[in-house]
Amino acid sequence: MVDPKHYTYRVIWSAEDGEFVGLCAEFPSLSHLDDTQTSALEGITRLVADVVAEMQATGETPPAPIADREYSGRFQVRITPELHRRLAIRAAEANVSLNRIVCDQLAKP
Repeated sequence: MVDPKHYTYRVIWSAEDGEFVGLCAEFPSLSHLDDTQTSALEGITRLVADVVAEMQATGETPPAPIADREYSGRFQVRITPELHRRLAIRAAEANVSLNRIVCDQLAKP
C-alpha cells in the first residue's frame, strides 16, 4: 500500500495564474492552485491522496514514491563521441577518472 505522504511535493509561484501551484513529481499531470504556499501544498497533498485512494479502490497500482525507491547509483548516458573525447581529455588533464569529471559536473547547481 502506497503512503501519499511519501510523494515528492513542491510549491512554485505562477506569474501567469497569479497564484501558488502545488505539484507532485510522481503525478506530473496533477496540480493545485491557491493563494498561499501552505494552501497550495495542502491542496496538492489532498488531491494526490484522493487519486491514490481511487486507484487502489479500482485495482490500479499507484506509482512508487521516489523516496521509497531503491537506486543503484548507476545510470547510462549516451553522448556524442566528440563530447566523450573532450570529457576524457579533461579527466586526464585533472588526473581523475571520467566518472569523477561527470559526477562533478552533474553535482553543480
